[in-house]
Amino acid sequence: MKQHIKVTKNFYFIATVVFLVWMLFFDSNDFYSQYQLKSKVEELEDQKAYYQKKIERTEADREALLNDDELLEKFAREKYFMKKDGEDVFVVIEE
Repeated sequence: MKQHIKVTKNFYFIATVVFLVWMLFFDSNDFYSQYQLKSKVEELEDQKAYYQKKIERTEADREALLNDDELLEKFAREKYFMKKDGEDVFVVIEE
C-alpha cells in the first residue's frame, strides 16, 4: 500500500498520466476526431469509386457515339431536337 502511494506521488508518473489523458481526450487529434476523419475518408473513397465508374460509362458512351453514325443521329434528334430538311418534329410530353 505504501509503495502504491509512493508511485502515485512520483512526478514522472503523474506527468505521464496527464500527458496520456490530454492526448487521448483533449488534443485536436484525439480518438473521436480520428474516428470521424476515418469515416470521412471512407465516404470520400466510395464517392471516388462511384465517379470513376460514371466516367468510364460516359467515355464508353462517347466512343459509341463517335463510331456509330446512326446512334449519333438518334442522340442529336432526341437531345437537341434536330431534324432533316422537310421534316416536322412533334414533341410528345407524357404526364
